[in-house]
Amino acid sequence: QVQLVESGGGLVQAGGSLRLSCAASGRTFSSYTMGWFRQAPGKEREFVARISWSAGITYYSDSVKGRFTISRDNAKNTVILQMNSLKEEDPGVYYCAASVGYSGSRPAPYECWGQGAQVTVSS
Repeated sequence: QVQLVESGGGLVQAGGSLRLSCAASGRTFSSYTMGWFRQAPGKEREFVARISWSAGITYYSDSVKGRFTISRDNAKNTVILQMNSLKEEDPGVYYCAASVGYSGSRPAPYECWGQGAQVTVSS
């Protein structure tokens, strides 16, 4: 059974940085796509970034491109989202997700989800 556990959320001033981690367990993730999504109050869950575990190919939403970096640590089975230059439009609950059969940006096809990590940005 796949388990995803996020950590690293918190409160940061606009312009600051946060680092989110997603610890993955229960499977060999070499064939998985790992994604980060976020959801603000009253809004739909939206795609942030994804990475193919084996090849390390990354893809970002336009709103975070150039500010956020997704990476994976194979030894620790962890996916990391480094968030720099945080803006007032970045807050929300950030979710880590995993899919073995889908490599896109829509949240619905991802089979496994973490519990989420709250990110708050103050002005």
